[in-house]
Amino acid sequence: MVARSNASRSDAVTRHTDYFAGAAGRLQVVVDAPGQSPLGVALVAHPHPLMGGTLDNKVAQTLARAFNDAGCVAWRANFRGVGESAGVHDAGNGETDDLLLLVQALRARHPGLPLFLAGFSFGAFVQARVAARLLANGLEPPARMMLVGTAVARFDVPGVPAGTLLIHGEQDDVITLQALLDWAGPQELPVLVIPGADHFFHRRLHLIRSAVVSAVHDTRR
Repeated sequence: MVARSNASRSDAVTRHTDYFAGAAGRLQVVVDAPGQSPLGVALVAHPHPLMGGTLDNKVAQTLARAFNDAGCVAWRANFRGVGESAGVHDAGNGETDDLLLLVQALRARHPGLPLFLAGFSFGAFVQARVAARLLANGLEPPARMMLVGTAVARFDVPGVPAGTLLIHGEQDDVITLQALLDWAGPQELPVLVIPGADHFFHRRLHLIRSAVVSAVHDTRR
C-alpha cells in the first residue's frame, strides 16, 4: 500500500481512497466499509475503460452498496489508465493481474472473511479470469461471484464456479440475453433476468442491490 486519503462518512458507511503498488504503477481503490465489524469482503470491477467505465459507474456503486448492506467491506478499483490508476488499458490481461494483487491485499487486511467477486460488463469478464486464475494456482476461490451484464459476446469469458449469480437485463442490446444464456447453459448456471432492463439497468438498479444482498446472506447460511 502506498498512501491513503479522502476520508468521508455517510449513513454509517465510511469511505476512503487507498493506493496500491501494481505492476504498471499505482492502483486507485475506493474502500466502502459498513459501520460495523465486517462479515465479508468484496472486490468490485467496473465496465470497459475505453467506453467510459470507472469505479464511479452506477452499477459498480450499486454493487458496493449492496455488499455494505450485507455487512461487507467493498473495494472498487479503477483499472489501469483510469482516474488515478497508472498504466494503460491492457485488454483484460494486466487488469486480471491487478485484481489478483488486490485479492491478496484484501485477504491480508481482512483474514478469514469470505471473499466475494463482483463485476459489471467488462469487469465481469475480468473477474471471471481472476476466479479461473485463483483455481489454476491452487488458491482459495471466492465464496461467491456476482456478475452483471457479463460481456460474453465481446470477450472470451472463461467458465465460472457453480453458484455464481448472473444478473442480466431482459432488453440488453449490448450483450443480448440470448448470448448470455448460450454461455451460461453449458455450465448449468441459472440467470436472474431483470424485466425491462437495458445494459445499464436504468431505473432497475435497486433490483441488482436486493439480489446481491440476498445472495450474500444465502452464502453465509
